[in-house]
Amino acid sequence: MRPKVLITSKIPSVAFTRLKSRFQVTWNKSQLTEDQLAARIRPYHALLSTLADPITARVLQQAPQLRCVANYAVGFNNIDLDEAKKRGIWVTNTPDVLTEATADIAWALILACARRLPEGEEMIHRGRFKGWHPLMLRGLDLEGKTLGLFGFGRIGKATARRAKGWNMRILYHQRNKEKGSVEKAYGARFVTFQTLLKESDILSLHAPLTPETFHRFTSSEFRKMRPNSIFINTSRGALHSEKDLILALKKGPLFAAGLDVYEKEPKIERGLLDRPNAVLLPHLGSATLKTRDRMAELCAENIRRVLLGHRPLTPIFNIKSGK
Repeated sequence: MRPKVLITSKIPSVAFTRLKSRFQVTWNKSQLTEDQLAARIRPYHALLSTLADPITARVLQQAPQLRCVANYAVGFNNIDLDEAKKRGIWVTNTPDVLTEATADIAWALILACARRLPEGEEMIHRGRFKGWHPLMLRGLDLEGKTLGLFGFGRIGKATARRAKGWNMRILYHQRNKEKGSVEKAYGARFVTFQTLLKESDILSLHAPLTPETFHRFTSSEFRKMRPNSIFINTSRGALHSEKDLILALKKGPLFAAGLDVYEKEPKIERGLLDRPNAVLLPHLGSATLKTRDRMAELCAENIRRVLLGHRPLTPIFNIKSGK
């Protein structure tokens, strides 16, 4: 019998097309709960999941034949990695292919926040535009400002590269300092976390969600940011406290915030929805035709390689059976 693959959600059809020629593929078209996944996963050898799928220890314990979980995302905080590793299950993600699209969204949010674009659009649609006025919706200049990056991986670097057009000073903070040649290539400088907070005009988050980064940005951190600064998050919503962010948008020091991810997604704190200086997107970071297809292709290739006895292209960790 051919190995069995479960695709958990609606994704670009290229993944199904590539897998069905070699494997028995079941393509689920609606969101599965943890209970449903645990009840259905037993016969499958590979799982193509999304960030919305809770691949918990309980789910993995019901999958004696499972050899690969290919997550349709760069993030993987929806998967119990310790349990997967213990069971010798490869876990993969989709780095690189969504880097440029996500950096574009970060910059779309920066521009929308700085120039108050959603407020202008709402003014038009509500019939409130009565002609040009010198004091109407004055925003912030970007030329020569300081861009701070919390996380300087692939997407952080791509975001920094786009800042050169605005002649920006670029600061970054992460666990380890980059090599001097890398810093020179991007015109970036490593700083402490406190310096990042105090000197950034725009602070953009590009870090994974870990126990160390959970709620890394709360009222304590927001209070240390510059007056009229901009806060951007296109990585993981739980890196910041939404309630504390609302307070910083109401009382300062923030000029605006641009979010593509949320702490308890898809639920969003009501106070954010009411803030005119909060630019909110429905998790669009990788949402281009090309990028979403390439993510599906990479997931399918990782599954194909594992089920044929090879090491996947983008594993989260190594396991003894596939080194």
